[in-house]
Amino acid sequence: MPQLTSLRLLYTSPFLSPFKSPFLSFSTISKSKSPLLNPPSFFTVLSSSSGRHPKLPRHPHHLRRRNISSFRGTNRRDKGMPTEETESGSVGFNKRRAEGRDKNDKPRNLQLKARKLNPVNTICYVQILGTGMDTQDTSSSVLLFFDKQRFIFNAGEGLQRFCTEHKIKLSKIDHIFLSRVCSETAGGLPGLLLTLAGMGDEGMSVNIWGPSDLKYLVDAMKSFIPNAAMIHTHSFGQAPGSNGAPVPDLKKFSDPIVLVDDEVVKISAILLRPSCLKRSETLTEEPNTLYPSEVGVERRRNHLQEQTLSHSAGEESQAGAMGKPGDISVIYVCELPEIKGRFDPQKAVALGLRAGPKYRELQLGKSVMSDRKNNMVHPSDVMGPSIPGPIVLLVDCPTESYLQDLLCLESLRSYYTGSSSNPLESAKTVNCVIHLSPASVVRSPNYQVWMKRFDAAQHIMAGHEMKNVEVPILKSSARIAARLNYLCPQFFPAPGFWSLQHLNHSIPESIASSEGSVIELCESVGAENLLKFHLRPYAQLGLDRSSIPSLSSPSEIIDELVSEIPEVVDAAQEVGQFWNDIGEAQRDIAPMHDDKVMIEEPWLNLNTLPGCLEDITREDMEIVLLGTGSSQPSKYRNVTSIYINLFSKGSLLLDCGEGTLGQLKRRYSVEGADNAVRGLRCIWISHIHADHHAGLARILTLRRDLLKGVPHEPLIVIGPRQLKRYLDAYQKLEDLDMQFLDCWHTSEVSLDAFECSFETNKEHSSESSASFEGENDTNTVKLTKLFAKGSRMQSYWKRPGSPVDHSVAFSILKNLKQVLSEAGLEALISFPVVHCPQAFGVVLKAAERINGVGKVIPGWKIVYSGDTRPCPELIEAARGATVLIHEATFEEGMVDEAIAKNHSTTNEAIEVGNSAGAYRIILTHFSQRYPKIPVFDDAHMHKTCIAFDLMSINAADLPVLPKVLPYLKLLFRDEMTVEELDDVISEGLAS
Repeated sequence: MPQLTSLRLLYTSPFLSPFKSPFLSFSTISKSKSPLLNPPSFFTVLSSSSGRHPKLPRHPHHLRRRNISSFRGTNRRDKGMPTEETESGSVGFNKRRAEGRDKNDKPRNLQLKARKLNPVNTICYVQILGTGMDTQDTSSSVLLFFDKQRFIFNAGEGLQRFCTEHKIKLSKIDHIFLSRVCSETAGGLPGLLLTLAGMGDEGMSVNIWGPSDLKYLVDAMKSFIPNAAMIHTHSFGQAPGSNGAPVPDLKKFSDPIVLVDDEVVKISAILLRPSCLKRSETLTEEPNTLYPSEVGVERRRNHLQEQTLSHSAGEESQAGAMGKPGDISVIYVCELPEIKGRFDPQKAVALGLRAGPKYRELQLGKSVMSDRKNNMVHPSDVMGPSIPGPIVLLVDCPTESYLQDLLCLESLRSYYTGSSSNPLESAKTVNCVIHLSPASVVRSPNYQVWMKRFDAAQHIMAGHEMKNVEVPILKSSARIAARLNYLCPQFFPAPGFWSLQHLNHSIPESIASSEGSVIELCESVGAENLLKFHLRPYAQLGLDRSSIPSLSSPSEIIDELVSEIPEVVDAAQEVGQFWNDIGEAQRDIAPMHDDKVMIEEPWLNLNTLPGCLEDITREDMEIVLLGTGSSQPSKYRNVTSIYINLFSKGSLLLDCGEGTLGQLKRRYSVEGADNAVRGLRCIWISHIHADHHAGLARILTLRRDLLKGVPHEPLIVIGPRQLKRYLDAYQKLEDLDMQFLDCWHTSEVSLDAFECSFETNKEHSSESSASFEGENDTNTVKLTKLFAKGSRMQSYWKRPGSPVDHSVAFSILKNLKQVLSEAGLEALISFPVVHCPQAFGVVLKAAERINGVGKVIPGWKIVYSGDTRPCPELIEAARGATVLIHEATFEEGMVDEAIAKNHSTTNEAIEVGNSAGAYRIILTHFSQRYPKIPVFDDAHMHKTCIAFDLMSINAADLPVLPKVLPYLKLLFRDEMTVEELDDVISEGLAS
């Protein structure tokens, strides 16, 4: 039992919060080997304190408006909300929510928005939404805009954040179309659906369209998205047969499928599949038709097709390869109705019509009876010649293996320029072709031949182009990053896209074929963010660059900052001086004894440094906060993800919210992020809420692709049991190349049982896994009653048919032990927390190291809370932590909301760290009501820092961390809160 000194006073004072006391001085607790403190006594004090904090001093004048706006929802708490009652009857969290039974979390009957269409649209355009342009991590999206309707093609990661940045109203979206079903094109769909479902009082839903593979994605998302949000999903085309058998009727496979056909637009889908047929079978589908645009290239085209076919035959020789889920790609054809000719009233009078309603009927295309003559008057009698409606094609040809199918598509023949089977009177002129295909495919000879069949079209290249890498798409967050980098480059390195040298972006005007002949590239324009192509009014038909954001260089942003806050120049110099002084200070600092954990506030003794930081180098460990917001991404903060960089020993991810890969690329550049993903040792997920794992599939598929052909082990993913159901379902769509381990199997009790079996060399026997399972079950009761075996918090989500396979877990634990050892880690331990069913925090403990003189240095310890209310499990896990990363969703004045949602306030997070004796506390996971900087009390921040996106904290810099906070506040002294979350909700209500 730990020896308590001077701590009893805290519990007897009715005026003080149990974790902060000005009277504490140099009290310590001996390092405890017990898994927990006595749960009733400690948790009673903790939970009872949550709503009884003394009043804080009034916020400074520049924060008063923020404080008022933050209290807007203080009384939303459900009066009937059941809260946990411990043995002493104290209240501290929402028990129903923790057990997954909160009625406020139950899905509503979401409805599609009923909109009155406007057949005579005054405005219509397609617009490039540049998601992924600067990071190349996801497919760009395309917006088809009408007066009363919006259509989006592809919803990759970051789409929601992009729309928030550029004020594109999500509530106006009616249909989402996927050109392929994979993480690259659909990674942003889960977050988007959840946001729409939460809009207003009733929520919203949208139509989602995709090829037959869409069913696999929907099945996977059911693990964490209510069915009501996905009832309007529509898959089209023939599904692959069992065991991936090929589609039987190949001709029918490529027939156009009409998805939307109303008075505003007709949208059809044409399916593409990778070539897997023998040459003789494929050539029967290619008629011997030569188009005028291809005169002079016929022989070369045939030769190139033969090359493609032989190449495809080698790559896709296995039967049924084209029937694999995820292989189907889609060409979307958007056709607007023709523009009726001008009505001629003189002709109408001559045909015996009186001015009146019949004029309107004729303009709508209906025949009417003449008023003065006994004959029918037809629209063609009184209307001028019609103008054909504009046509837009969106083409996604992901690899060259799809090219043969693209060249042979019979269903596109009527859209080709000058086709002999396309009489002039029925010609369909394509006005714009948007190419989502990658540059490597677009510049291939076969693709160029195909493009030239649309001579009259404007070709827009929306695949990944290197010229876009230096242009940040999210300008607001890039601006904040540049300002932070100026003030403190040590914690805020220059973003990857600004650290690049100017690349050679010149595009060749021609390419060489395999025969040595030269093929001229088809005329085209590169896509830029928010580039438009107008379709209506007809007089404006063509490109419009007026919405493309201007590029702001870092120097321009800094000049603006210095003009706005002149004091920042001196502040930056003072911050830089901290690093000049750190060497001298560390020479005078005495390390703490490893067997003691400090209870008093350590800043009272500045000459105390944790032993684990003695002689530490900059190549030991770095914490990179990739996302620091909660719930949904905002302009300034992405959702949660933490990258633990162990440099030459690899890396780990703690949580992996949507856009994690994009954030890695913004921090390390495109190539640097690829190296980071290659070096991942493990990914740990705290709980099933989408803002903590929606970016996982994209990271895993990229790693799979990067390591293709290289000997490697599947990546270990540790998470709650529900996450396994999602990943298992998703793997039917894409191979994720991973091994899954339940968080419970990495708890202290389970790991002790595993080590016992491992040490006694029983891991290869059948008794081993049984012993492992039995010990786990027996020792789980060491946890508090809240997490005891059989409680809803532990087993609410465990359903028949999904038992935990302990023998498989045992094998993966052996792999994990080896992986951690290679990464220089002694342990990764999960522990339960109070948020939702199967919610966890995690401890990372580094192995001991030996310094230059042979002294043994203890390893550092990082603790991450996940989402939680303060609880004894977290406090015990964080005992003596070098760094505690704690969620701080709400400000101190919003304790009621924190309890209702099972989150923590800033002060509660700091109190947990102080109680556990953590050396440094990093606050993260802020509500999006605080878009730039959260509200906090300066009096309690002496060993604490506020996290910002892309903040990088090296272990060697931890002594300096709290000193930087006052200077960070200087950057935001004049900022007023803009509640983006409320903007989204009000937008839904307004729609």
